[in-house]
Amino acid sequence: MRLAVFGMGAVGRSVVELAGERGHTITAVADSTSAAIDPDGIDTKAVLDKKESEGSVGTANPDDALTASYDVLIEATPTTLGDAEPGFTHTRTALERGRHVVLANKGPVAERYGDLRALERESTGNVLFEATVGGAIPVLSTINNLGPENINAVQGVLNGTTNFILSRMAAEGLGYEHVLAEAQDLGVAKADPTFEVSGNDTALKLVIIANVLAQGERQFSRNDVEVEGIEDIPSSVLGLAREDGNTVRLIGEFTGDSIRIGPRLVPESSALAVPGTRNIVQLETEHAGSLNISGRGTGGSETATAIFTDINRLD
Repeated sequence: MRLAVFGMGAVGRSVVELAGERGHTITAVADSTSAAIDPDGIDTKAVLDKKESEGSVGTANPDDALTASYDVLIEATPTTLGDAEPGFTHTRTALERGRHVVLANKGPVAERYGDLRALERESTGNVLFEATVGGAIPVLSTINNLGPENINAVQGVLNGTTNFILSRMAAEGLGYEHVLAEAQDLGVAKADPTFEVSGNDTALKLVIIANVLAQGERQFSRNDVEVEGIEDIPSSVLGLAREDGNTVRLIGEFTGDSIRIGPRLVPESSALAVPGTRNIVQLETEHAGSLNISGRGTGGSETATAIFTDINRLD
Protein backbone atom coordinates (compact mmCIF):
# COMPACT_ATOMS: atom_id res chain seq x y z
CA MET A 1 0.00 0.00 0.00
CA ARG A 2 1.07 3.61 -0.62
CA LEU A 3 0.69 5.59 2.60
CA ALA A 4 0.33 9.29 3.42
CA VAL A 5 1.11 10.00 7.07
CA PHE A 6 -0.30 13.08 8.79
CA GLY A 7 1.20 13.89 12.19
CA MET A 8 4.83 13.37 13.15
CA GLY A 9 4.59 12.70 16.85
CA ALA A 10 5.67 9.38 18.33
CA VAL A 11 2.98 7.42 16.46
CA GLY A 12 3.53 9.05 13.06
CA ARG A 13 7.30 8.65 13.30
CA SER A 14 6.93 4.96 14.19
CA VAL A 15 4.67 4.39 11.16
CA VAL A 16 7.20 6.07 8.86
CA GLU A 17 10.07 4.11 10.41
CA LEU A 18 8.35 0.69 10.21
CA ALA A 19 6.42 1.00 6.91
CA GLY A 20 9.22 -0.37 4.71
CA GLU A 21 9.69 -3.59 6.66
CA ARG A 22 5.89 -4.05 6.64
CA GLY A 23 5.91 -3.91 2.82
CA HIS A 24 4.42 -0.43 2.36
CA THR A 25 5.66 2.71 0.60
CA ILE A 26 5.42 6.18 2.15
CA THR A 27 4.52 8.68 -0.58
CA ALA A 28 3.69 11.68 1.63
CA VAL A 29 4.47 12.85 5.16
CA ALA A 30 3.12 16.01 6.75
CA ASP A 31 3.47 17.76 10.08
CA SER A 32 1.74 21.01 11.06
CA THR A 33 4.02 23.27 8.97
CA SER A 34 5.62 21.23 6.20
CA ALA A 35 5.41 18.14 4.00
CA ALA A 36 7.57 15.75 1.98
CA ILE A 37 5.96 14.27 -1.13
CA ASP A 38 7.21 11.75 -3.73
CA PRO A 39 4.83 9.49 -5.66
CA ASP A 40 7.65 6.94 -6.07
CA GLY A 41 8.33 6.81 -2.32
CA ILE A 42 10.09 9.28 -0.06
CA ASP A 43 13.44 8.66 1.62
CA THR A 44 12.03 7.92 5.08
CA LYS A 45 15.39 8.07 6.88
CA ALA A 46 16.12 11.51 5.43
CA VAL A 47 12.67 12.74 6.47
CA LEU A 48 13.06 11.41 10.02
CA ASP A 49 16.56 12.92 10.29
CA LYS A 50 15.29 16.28 9.02
CA LYS A 51 12.43 16.25 11.52
CA GLU A 52 14.88 15.47 14.33
CA SER A 53 17.47 18.10 13.37
CA GLU A 54 15.34 20.91 11.89
CA GLY A 55 11.84 20.33 13.25
CA SER A 56 10.26 20.00 9.79
CA VAL A 57 9.81 17.13 7.34
CA GLY A 58 10.23 18.90 3.99
CA THR A 59 9.63 22.01 1.91
CA ALA A 60 6.14 21.30 0.55
CA ASN A 61 2.86 22.69 1.91
CA PRO A 62 1.02 20.24 4.25
CA ASP A 63 -2.21 20.77 2.26
CA ASP A 64 -0.48 19.42 -0.86
CA ALA A 65 0.07 16.10 0.90
CA LEU A 66 -3.71 15.65 1.10
CA THR A 67 -3.98 15.56 -2.69
CA ALA A 68 -0.82 13.50 -3.21
CA SER A 69 -0.78 9.95 -4.60
CA TYR A 70 -1.66 7.40 -1.88
CA ASP A 71 -3.99 4.49 -1.09
CA VAL A 72 -4.35 5.04 2.66
CA LEU A 73 -4.19 8.22 4.72
CA ILE A 74 -2.85 7.66 8.24
CA GLU A 75 -4.33 10.34 10.52
CA ALA A 76 -2.03 10.68 13.57
CA THR A 77 -2.32 14.38 14.37
CA PRO A 78 -3.07 15.35 18.00
CA THR A 79 -6.58 14.63 19.27
CA THR A 80 -8.77 17.72 19.59
CA LEU A 81 -12.19 18.07 21.20
CA GLY A 82 -15.28 19.72 19.72
CA ASP A 83 -14.95 19.95 15.92
CA ALA A 84 -12.06 17.42 15.90
CA GLU A 85 -10.07 19.57 13.49
CA PRO A 86 -7.81 19.37 11.56
CA GLY A 87 -8.10 15.59 11.71
CA PHE A 88 -11.70 15.55 10.49
CA THR A 89 -10.90 17.65 7.40
CA HIS A 90 -7.95 15.39 6.55
CA THR A 91 -10.25 12.37 6.82
CA ARG A 92 -13.02 13.97 4.76
CA THR A 93 -10.63 14.97 1.96
CA ALA A 94 -9.23 11.46 1.67
CA LEU A 95 -12.68 9.83 1.66
CA GLU A 96 -14.01 12.28 -0.94
CA ARG A 97 -11.09 11.16 -3.14
CA GLY A 98 -12.06 7.52 -2.62
CA ARG A 99 -9.06 6.76 -0.41
CA HIS A 100 -9.00 4.65 2.76
CA VAL A 101 -8.35 6.26 6.16
CA VAL A 102 -6.75 4.67 9.23
CA LEU A 103 -7.08 6.80 12.36
CA ALA A 104 -4.92 6.99 15.46
CA ASN A 105 -6.48 10.40 16.21
CA LYS A 106 -9.43 9.83 18.55
CA GLY A 107 -11.14 13.17 17.83
CA PRO A 108 -13.00 12.40 14.58
CA VAL A 109 -14.22 9.03 15.90
CA ALA A 110 -15.30 10.19 19.36
CA GLU A 111 -16.60 13.69 18.60
CA ARG A 112 -18.04 13.29 15.06
CA TYR A 113 -18.84 9.60 14.74
CA GLY A 114 -22.09 10.13 12.81
CA ASP A 115 -20.45 12.54 10.35
CA LEU A 116 -17.55 10.12 9.88
CA ARG A 117 -19.82 7.19 9.08
CA ALA A 118 -21.89 9.33 6.70
CA LEU A 119 -18.73 10.29 4.77
CA GLU A 120 -17.67 6.65 4.63
CA ARG A 121 -21.05 5.57 3.20
CA GLU A 122 -20.64 8.07 0.35
CA SER A 123 -17.04 7.01 -0.39
CA THR A 124 -15.42 3.98 -2.01
CA GLY A 125 -12.85 4.19 0.80
CA ASN A 126 -13.12 2.67 4.28
CA VAL A 127 -12.38 4.08 7.75
CA LEU A 128 -10.67 1.92 10.39
CA PHE A 129 -9.62 3.05 13.87
CA GLU A 130 -8.29 0.18 15.99
CA ALA A 131 -5.38 2.39 17.13
CA THR A 132 -7.70 4.89 18.85
CA VAL A 133 -8.42 2.52 21.76
CA GLY A 134 -5.83 0.64 23.79
CA GLY A 135 -2.73 0.97 21.61
CA ALA A 136 -1.65 -2.51 20.52
CA ILE A 137 -4.56 -4.25 22.29
CA PRO A 138 -7.15 -5.49 19.72
CA VAL A 139 -10.17 -4.09 21.57
CA LEU A 140 -12.38 -3.02 18.65
CA SER A 141 -11.59 -6.01 16.43
CA THR A 142 -12.41 -8.34 19.34
CA ILE A 143 -15.76 -6.58 19.81
CA ASN A 144 -16.50 -6.89 16.10
CA ASN A 145 -15.46 -10.54 16.06
CA LEU A 146 -17.69 -11.38 19.03
CA GLY A 147 -20.54 -9.28 17.64
CA PRO A 148 -21.41 -6.00 19.39
CA GLU A 149 -24.90 -7.33 20.15
CA ASN A 150 -23.33 -10.05 22.32
CA ILE A 151 -21.56 -7.62 24.69
CA ASN A 152 -23.53 -6.14 27.59
CA ALA A 153 -20.93 -3.94 29.31
CA VAL A 154 -17.29 -2.86 29.16
CA GLN A 155 -14.89 -1.67 31.84
CA GLY A 156 -11.17 -1.22 31.97
CA VAL A 157 -7.96 0.72 32.49
CA LEU A 158 -7.31 2.59 29.27
CA ASN A 159 -4.63 5.17 29.99
CA GLY A 160 -1.02 4.20 30.64
CA THR A 161 0.04 7.55 32.09
CA THR A 162 -2.55 7.58 34.87
CA ASN A 163 -1.97 3.91 35.60
CA PHE A 164 1.78 4.47 35.92
CA ILE A 165 1.19 7.36 38.34
CA LEU A 166 -1.27 5.43 40.52
CA SER A 167 0.94 2.32 40.50
CA ARG A 168 4.00 4.31 41.63
CA MET A 169 2.05 6.25 44.28
CA ALA A 170 0.75 2.98 45.76
CA ALA A 171 4.05 1.11 45.60
CA GLU A 172 6.33 3.86 46.96
CA GLY A 173 3.98 6.01 49.05
CA LEU A 174 4.89 9.03 46.92
CA GLY A 175 2.73 12.10 46.25
CA TYR A 176 1.00 12.84 42.95
CA GLU A 177 3.23 15.77 41.93
CA HIS A 178 6.43 13.82 42.66
CA VAL A 179 5.36 10.81 40.57
CA LEU A 180 4.03 13.02 37.77
CA ALA A 181 7.46 14.71 37.49
CA GLU A 182 9.07 11.26 37.43
CA ALA A 183 6.69 10.14 34.68
CA GLN A 184 7.52 13.23 32.62
CA ASP A 185 11.27 12.58 33.02
CA LEU A 186 10.74 9.01 31.77
CA GLY A 187 8.60 10.15 28.83
CA VAL A 188 5.55 8.32 30.20
CA ALA A 189 3.69 11.62 30.74
CA LYS A 190 3.55 14.59 28.39
CA ALA A 191 4.83 18.04 29.36
CA ASP A 192 1.15 18.98 29.69
CA PRO A 193 -0.57 15.83 31.02
CA THR A 194 -3.96 17.48 31.62
CA PHE A 195 -5.79 15.51 28.91
CA GLU A 196 -4.69 12.20 30.45
CA VAL A 197 -4.86 12.85 34.21
CA SER A 198 -8.25 14.59 33.95
CA GLY A 199 -9.75 11.37 32.57
CA ASN A 200 -10.63 12.89 29.19
CA ASP A 201 -8.38 10.53 27.21
CA THR A 202 -10.11 7.54 28.81
CA ALA A 203 -13.50 9.19 28.24
CA LEU A 204 -12.95 9.46 24.48
CA LYS A 205 -11.87 5.82 24.28
CA LEU A 206 -15.04 4.71 26.08
CA VAL A 207 -17.13 6.90 23.75
CA ILE A 208 -15.57 5.15 20.75
CA ILE A 209 -16.29 1.72 22.27
CA ALA A 210 -19.86 2.77 23.09
CA ASN A 211 -20.49 3.96 19.53
CA VAL A 212 -19.18 0.69 18.09
CA LEU A 213 -21.42 -1.27 20.46
CA ALA A 214 -24.45 0.93 19.69
CA GLN A 215 -24.16 0.06 15.96
CA GLY A 216 -25.75 3.34 14.88
CA GLU A 217 -28.85 3.04 17.07
CA ARG A 218 -27.51 5.81 19.33
CA GLN A 219 -24.57 8.19 19.07
CA PHE A 220 -22.44 8.98 22.12
CA SER A 221 -20.10 11.95 22.57
CA ARG A 222 -17.84 13.37 25.27
CA ASN A 223 -20.86 15.26 26.64
CA ASP A 224 -22.46 11.94 27.63
CA VAL A 225 -19.58 11.00 29.95
CA GLU A 226 -19.33 11.55 33.71
CA VAL A 227 -15.60 12.14 34.31
CA GLU A 228 -13.39 12.44 37.40
CA GLY A 229 -9.60 12.51 37.11
CA ILE A 230 -6.78 11.49 39.44
CA GLU A 231 -5.21 14.88 40.16
CA ASP A 232 -6.67 15.22 43.66
CA ILE A 233 -5.96 11.74 45.01
CA PRO A 234 -3.66 11.97 48.08
CA SER A 235 -1.05 9.26 48.58
CA SER A 236 -2.66 8.51 51.97
CA VAL A 237 -5.74 7.12 50.18
CA LEU A 238 -3.59 4.64 48.31
CA GLY A 239 -1.82 3.71 51.55
CA LEU A 240 -5.13 3.01 53.32
CA ALA A 241 -6.38 1.00 50.35
CA ARG A 242 -3.24 -1.12 50.43
CA GLU A 243 -3.75 -1.96 54.11
CA ASP A 244 -7.03 -3.62 53.11
CA GLY A 245 -5.58 -5.46 50.11
CA ASN A 246 -6.92 -2.94 47.61
CA THR A 247 -5.51 -0.37 45.22
CA VAL A 248 -6.88 2.49 43.14
CA ARG A 249 -7.21 2.53 39.35
CA LEU A 250 -8.76 5.01 36.90
CA ILE A 251 -11.62 2.86 35.57
CA GLY A 252 -13.75 3.55 32.51
CA GLU A 253 -17.18 1.91 32.50
CA PHE A 254 -19.89 1.53 29.84
CA THR A 255 -23.07 -0.21 30.90
CA GLY A 256 -25.24 0.13 27.83
CA ASP A 257 -26.68 3.58 28.42
CA SER A 258 -24.10 5.42 30.56
CA ILE A 259 -20.36 6.08 30.51
CA ARG A 260 -18.45 6.90 33.69
CA ILE A 261 -14.75 7.53 34.26
CA GLY A 262 -13.20 7.84 37.70
CA PRO A 263 -10.85 6.45 40.37
CA ARG A 264 -12.17 3.17 41.82
CA LEU A 265 -11.04 0.85 44.59
CA VAL A 266 -10.13 -2.57 43.17
CA PRO A 267 -8.62 -5.61 44.93
CA GLU A 268 -4.86 -5.93 44.37
CA SER A 269 -5.58 -9.47 43.12
CA SER A 270 -8.09 -8.21 40.53
CA ALA A 271 -7.32 -8.40 36.83
CA LEU A 272 -8.07 -4.66 36.74
CA ALA A 273 -5.04 -3.95 38.98
CA VAL A 274 -2.64 -3.96 36.02
CA PRO A 275 0.77 -2.41 36.81
CA GLY A 276 2.69 0.47 35.23
CA THR A 277 1.62 1.57 31.76
CA ARG A 278 -0.34 -1.58 30.93
CA ASN A 279 -3.98 -1.39 29.91
CA ILE A 280 -6.82 -3.89 30.32
CA VAL A 281 -10.35 -4.13 28.93
CA GLN A 282 -13.01 -6.45 30.35
CA LEU A 283 -15.90 -7.38 28.05
CA GLU A 284 -19.04 -8.69 29.75
CA THR A 285 -20.53 -10.98 27.14
CA GLU A 286 -24.04 -12.42 26.77
CA HIS A 287 -23.01 -16.08 26.68
CA ALA A 288 -19.27 -16.33 27.45
CA GLY A 289 -18.93 -14.47 30.74
CA SER A 290 -16.15 -11.93 31.27
CA LEU A 291 -13.32 -11.75 28.73
CA ASN A 292 -10.11 -9.83 29.49
CA ILE A 293 -7.77 -8.26 26.91
CA SER A 294 -4.55 -6.75 28.27
CA GLY A 295 -1.29 -5.36 26.96
CA ARG A 296 0.65 -2.23 26.16
CA GLY A 297 -1.88 0.52 25.67
CA THR A 298 0.43 3.38 24.79
CA GLY A 299 3.63 4.16 22.89
CA GLY A 300 4.61 4.91 19.30
CA SER A 301 5.50 1.42 18.09
CA GLU A 302 2.58 -0.17 19.98
CA THR A 303 0.03 2.17 18.38
CA ALA A 304 1.75 1.82 14.99
CA THR A 305 1.25 -1.95 15.32
CA ALA A 306 -2.52 -1.40 15.53
CA ILE A 307 -2.34 0.91 12.49
CA PHE A 308 -0.55 -1.72 10.39
CA THR A 309 -3.14 -4.30 11.49
CA ASP A 310 -5.86 -2.02 10.12
CA ILE A 311 -3.92 -1.51 6.87
CA ASN A 312 -3.66 -5.29 6.45
CA ARG A 313 -7.46 -5.50 6.70
CA LEU A 314 -7.69 -3.16 3.70
CA ASP A 315 -5.53 -5.33 1.43
